[in-house]
Amino acid sequence: MALKRMVLHLRAAARTSRKADQAIRYSSAIPSSTPSSADEVDTRENEIVAADFTNRNPRNLERLALARKERGWKTTWPTREFWLRVRLNQTQKHVEAYVESSSGHIVVSASTREWAIKKHLHSTSGVTACENVGRVLAQRCLEAGINFVHFGAIVPWTEQSISVKKFENAMTEGGIVMNEQQRVYT
Repeated sequence: MALKRMVLHLRAAARTSRKADQAIRYSSAIPSSTPSSADEVDTRENEIVAADFTNRNPRNLERLALARKERGWKTTWPTREFWLRVRLNQTQKHVEAYVESSSGHIVVSASTREWAIKKHLHSTSGVTACENVGRVLAQRCLEAGINFVHFGAIVPWTEQSISVKKFENAMTEGGIVMNEQQRVYT
C-alpha cells in the first residue's frame, strides 16, 4: 500500500515537472547578432525635453560665447571686458598666478607659497618659478573645466619680460588658450 502511494506521488511529480519545463524558456548565454524584439526598450521618452527648461549654469553661456561681457566705464582701468582673466603677480620672494572672473572672484590659483610647488624649486622667484607656476595653473584650469582665458598684462611694459613669456608658454603648452572667444551676438 505504501509502495502504491509512493508510485502515484512520483507520477504526479513527473507530470508537474513536464508542465513546468514547457512553461520555462531557456536562453543562450552567448549573445546573438540579431536582438529579439522582446529585449528592445522604447527610448523615445528619454529624448523629450521639458518646454520650460532653464539653463542655470552661467559657465555654459560663457563656453558658447553667448554671455555678456561687462564693459564698465571707458575710464575704468584695467578693463573688465572678459569672462575669465589670468593674473600673474611677482614679488621679490614669490610668484603667484590666479584666474579671476569678471566679478572679481578668484576661481583657480597657484603660488610658490604652496609647499607642493615650493619643494620642487630651487628659487621661488625666478624664471623657472614662473614657468612651473604656469604649468600647475594650466593643469588646475583644465581640471576646473576652463579652456579659454584672457591674458593681458595690466602694465603694458611687463609683457616684455622673459618670466612672463615663459609663464605664457607653459600655460599654452598645458592646453589653455590665452585668448577668449569673441562674443556671439544673437
